[in-house]
Amino acid sequence: MITRRTTLAAMAVPALARSARAQAFPDQPLRMIVPFAAGGPADLIARTVSRVMSDRLGKPVVVESRAGAGGSIGVDVVAKSRPDGHTLVLASSGAIVILPHMRSNMPYDPLRDLTPITQVLAVPQIVSVSPGLGVRNLAELVAMAKALPGQLSFGSAGIGSSLHMAGELLKLRAGIDIVHVPYGGAAPAVTDLLGGRIQILAADVPALLGQVRAGALPALAVTSRERLAILPDVPTAIEAGVPGMVSETWYGIFGPAGISEERVGILVDAARGALQDAEVQRVLSGQGGRIVGSTPTEFVAFIRETYATWGEVVRATGAKLE
Repeated sequence: MITRRTTLAAMAVPALARSARAQAFPDQPLRMIVPFAAGGPADLIARTVSRVMSDRLGKPVVVESRAGAGGSIGVDVVAKSRPDGHTLVLASSGAIVILPHMRSNMPYDPLRDLTPITQVLAVPQIVSVSPGLGVRNLAELVAMAKALPGQLSFGSAGIGSSLHMAGELLKLRAGIDIVHVPYGGAAPAVTDLLGGRIQILAADVPALLGQVRAGALPALAVTSRERLAILPDVPTAIEAGVPGMVSETWYGIFGPAGISEERVGILVDAARGALQDAEVQRVLSGQGGRIVGSTPTEFVAFIRETYATWGEVVRATGAKLE
């Protein structure tokens, strides 16, 4: 005879089985792919966060560098990995919301082939100029650029980098004509800015903070929505008169599409919990950014918003990978 009690018991079996499967995860070490060279900001962020995630998950989270193609090689490794939750990537904004608009042969669809876990950190740019340019604020720079169309240049860390897009966004939002000069990273661009070989650079806070604090380079604005605690006297670009000038290099943790809901929940708890650790917060705050720790739902909404924004910029400026 089937009774209510036996029916409820039968219903409980799948739930118990799911719980047991979730408790068994992870059953082996995890990999966290960093799609950039070892020693850079992404590597530091991944190693800092993975250390605490390892403690919370009870299994090692091993950081592995798979650099190349603006971060897309490492992201592709994860997009094509088994969706068992044991392979993750600390991706940056370029490979998720910028490069897909600039390449016709992307090996993955960032909106379809990945499982967002959490956004970790958002790092805005400092807008600076060469010391001899003679401008004191962003309004004066915009006025000079309008008076000298096509004669001022801005540097970046390479075509398709977030620094490139920050310069293109400045062109679009301020209505100015400045010439892009790509470099093989932020460091040589900073060197040429100091030497006056380029006139403008919007670079992530860590790349320029030391020069700004030393008085070697001026900080005209920051590209965040709010002023930064480490540079409280520097206005946002919006405050300085360029509406809609919000640009951040952000980092987030992803897995491949298809990870079970239970395993995603475990990974989200471990990652967001790690971002509450005091030492993790100390290290990440030193990158000059905003620690986020979003839910997957919040992260998906943010990705779609920024994906649309950078798509607009790429279409409007015609920026393409060469």
